[in-house]
Amino acid sequence: MNEKALKTLEYSKIIQMLENFATSSCGKNLCRNLTPLDNLNEIEVMQQETADALARVYQKGALSFGGVKDIRGSLKRLEIGSTLGTGELLSLCSLLENTNRAKAYSRRENAEENQDSLDSMFEILQPLTPLALEIRRCILSEEEIADDASAGLKQIRRSMKNTNDKIHSQLSSYVSGSARTYLQDAVVTMRNGRYCIPVKAEHKGQVPGMIHDQSSTGSTVFVEPMAIVKLNNDLRELEVKEQAEIEIILSNLSQYATENLEAIEDNLKIMTQLDFIFARALLAKSQNATEPRFNTEGIIDLKKARHPLIDKHKVVPIDVRLGEDFDLLVVTGPNTGGKTVSLKTIGLLTLMGQSGLHIPAFDNSRLSIFKEVYADIGDEQSIEQSLSTFSSHMTNVVRFIEKADRDSLVLFDELGAGTDPTEGAALAIAILSHLHSQGIRTMATTHYSELKIYALSTHGVENASCEFDVETLRPTYRLLIGIPGKSNAFAISGKLGLPSYIIDKAKEQISQEDESFEDVLSTLEQSRKTIEAEEAEIARYKTEIESLKKQLEEKQDKLEQRKEKILRDANEEAHRILREAKEYADQTMKIFNKAGKDSMSAKELEQKRSELRKKMDQTGKKMALKTPEKKKSTLTAKDISLGDAVKVLSLNVKGTISSKPDAKGMVFVQMGILRSKVHLSDLQLIDEPVITAPSLQRTGAGKIRMSKSASIRTEINLLGKTVDEAIAELDKYLDDAYLAHLNSVRVVHGKGTGALRKGVHNYLKRLKYVKDFHLAEFGEGDAGVTIVEFKK
Repeated sequence: MNEKALKTLEYSKIIQMLENFATSSCGKNLCRNLTPLDNLNEIEVMQQETADALARVYQKGALSFGGVKDIRGSLKRLEIGSTLGTGELLSLCSLLENTNRAKAYSRRENAEENQDSLDSMFEILQPLTPLALEIRRCILSEEEIADDASAGLKQIRRSMKNTNDKIHSQLSSYVSGSARTYLQDAVVTMRNGRYCIPVKAEHKGQVPGMIHDQSSTGSTVFVEPMAIVKLNNDLRELEVKEQAEIEIILSNLSQYATENLEAIEDNLKIMTQLDFIFARALLAKSQNATEPRFNTEGIIDLKKARHPLIDKHKVVPIDVRLGEDFDLLVVTGPNTGGKTVSLKTIGLLTLMGQSGLHIPAFDNSRLSIFKEVYADIGDEQSIEQSLSTFSSHMTNVVRFIEKADRDSLVLFDELGAGTDPTEGAALAIAILSHLHSQGIRTMATTHYSELKIYALSTHGVENASCEFDVETLRPTYRLLIGIPGKSNAFAISGKLGLPSYIIDKAKEQISQEDESFEDVLSTLEQSRKTIEAEEAEIARYKTEIESLKKQLEEKQDKLEQRKEKILRDANEEAHRILREAKEYADQTMKIFNKAGKDSMSAKELEQKRSELRKKMDQTGKKMALKTPEKKKSTLTAKDISLGDAVKVLSLNVKGTISSKPDAKGMVFVQMGILRSKVHLSDLQLIDEPVITAPSLQRTGAGKIRMSKSASIRTEINLLGKTVDEAIAELDKYLDDAYLAHLNSVRVVHGKGTGALRKGVHNYLKRLKYVKDFHLAEFGEGDAGVTIVEFKK
C-alpha cells in the first residue's frame, strides 16, 4: 500500500490508537509495523483472531501483558552460554508469571464451549512455574540476592555480619574511650571501603593505624586503627567470596533457563502476538466496531459506517455502496456538508479492514480486497515546488492513471477544481470516464453540475449527495445515494444576509438549462423527503402491528396453558377418585371372601354392603361434574323494598336489601358481615320464617322482617373498656344479634388480668336466651375470646 494514501487517510492515527491498547513493548512494536494486507486468507485469519479476542474480552475482561519484557537480547546471550544478570533474570521471570496468568485466563469454565482461533496459541504457552519460583526465591530485586539463595551465600553473609559486629564493637570502644579527646567527631565512617575514625590532624600520632584520607582543610585525617585492620581485611575477603557465590547462583539460574530456552522463546513469541491481537480487540471495543465480510469482486457495502477519528457520540453514520450496481460514485453537495469525510471514511475503513482491524459499522458490512488505495484529498499546493492547487491535483491524477487497475480503489476530492470551471468539468468527466471504462472502483466529490448530468446519463455511474438543511444552514452529514445534490449557494447567501437584488442578478447569469436542472433537483429533494416521512410512518405502523400481534400471541399462549392445567388437574382428580373407589372395592371383596370363610353373620354382611353402597354413592357424586344451571331473575325496582330478604344467585348466598336501586338497577345487599353492590337481575326474593317477638316489626306483606340483620356483625370488640362500659355495650349487641337470628357470636375481651373476662361471663350466666358460652379454641383467640351460642 502506497505511503501517500496512508498519510492522506490518516492511517497513522489509527495505528497510534492501536498502539496505546498494547501493554508490552514487543506488542507495541507489532502495532507500529501493522500495514494493510492484500491476501484474503491472511486478512480473514486476523479478523477471526480479533473477533475471538473481543468475545473473550466481553466475557472475562481484558488480559494484561505489561509483564512481557523484550528479552530477545538475553535469550541470545543464553544461546552462547553467557550468564544473565539479576535484572535480566527478573525480566525473564516476569514473562513466565505473565504467561501463567494468560494460561489461567484461557481456561474455560464449561468444557463443552466451542474452541476458537486463539486456543492453539494458549495451548503452546508453558508457564515453567518451577523456574519462575526459583528466580523469585533467589533474587529479591535487581540490587539484592536473598540470603537463602544458596547455603554458601548464607554462611558467608553470617560471617560478614559477625565481622561487622566486631569492627563496630572495636571502633565504639575508641570513640567512647580514651581516644575520644583525639577525635574530631565521635562517629565511625568509611573510606575506600574500610572503616575509619576521624582524628584531629595534630593528634594523628596518638592513634596508631593507617591513614586513608584527610579532609579538604587538612584539619581531620581518617585513620583505620591497627586493631581493626585485620578485621577489615577479613571483611573485604568475605565480600569477594560473596560476589563469587552470587556469580555461581546467577550462573545456575541461567543454566536452568538455558535448559528451557525453546519454551521461553515460544512464550515470548506467543505472548507478543496475543498482546497484538488483544490490542486489536480493545480498539474494536472502544469503537463499537464489527467484523466486516470480505470479497474479491470489488464490492463495498458499508452500513451505518462512522469515521473512527470523529467522536463516536457526534459522528453521523453513513450508508455507502460501490462496485455492485455501479463502480463510479459522484458525490455532490455544499461545502462543509460531509463529502470529504465520506471519502475518508470509505478509504480509512478499507485500510483498517485489510489490516485485520474491525471497522466502526453495522454487522454484515462488506469490504473488498484492494491491492492499492489512491487518494487525492485536500489542498496540496506547494510553493517550494512551484505547484498551484490545480497542478498538485493533476500530478496525483497522472500517477493514479498510470498505476491504478481493477484491484485499486481511487478517491478524488473536488476533481477538476482550481481552474476554469468549464475546462475543469470537462477534464473531470474525461478522467472519470477513463477510470470507469477500465472498471476501477472510483468515488469523487464535485460541485460541477456537468458531473451530475454525466452520472445521471451514464450506465454504471451513480449520483450521491450530502444532505443540507437550508432552513437551519446546517448540514445533516447524511449521504444519500441515487440523488444529486445542490450547492445551495443562493439559499445560503440569502440566509446569511446577502441582498436579494444581488442574488437575483446572479440568477440571471445562469443559463436556462442550468436553472431547469437545479429546479429538477429541488423537486427530487422534496419528493425524497415526502417519501422518507411516509416510510417512517409506515415503519411505525408496522412496529405497532407487530407489538399487538405479539401481545395477542402471548395472551393465546396463556389461555392454552390455563386450559391444559385445568384439564390436567381434572384428570388427576378423576384418577384419584377412581383409585379410591377401586381400593374400597378391593377391600370389600376381601370382606365378602372372608365372610364366606369365617361364616360372617347376615347382619354384619348387610352392614358392610350398606357402607359400600354409601361409599359408591359419594364417589359417584364426586365423579359427576354437573354444571349448575344459571337462574335468571325478572325483578324490577318496584318489586323490592328496604329489608326484603333476597338470594344472590351468582354467589348462592342469602341477604337483605339495604338500599334503593340506582338508575342502573344496582342495589346494596347485606350478606352477614359482607355488604356488596349487586344488580337486580342477580337477585331473587325469598320467604322468611315467621318469628314472633316484641322487638320485630311487620312489613306491608304481613310477614316479619328482621330490622337488625342489615347491620349486625358476628363479633364485638370490648378491648380497652371497663367492666361497666363493656357490659352496657355487650347487652345492646347481644339483643341485636339474637333478634338478627345469628346462631353464635364472638366476644373479644382479651386476656389481661382476667377481670373483663370474668365480668362478661357473670353477665352471660344471667341471660335467658343464651344457650351456652365457652372460650375459643386454640388459634381462634384462646382465652381472649368467648363464643356465645343463642337459643333457637
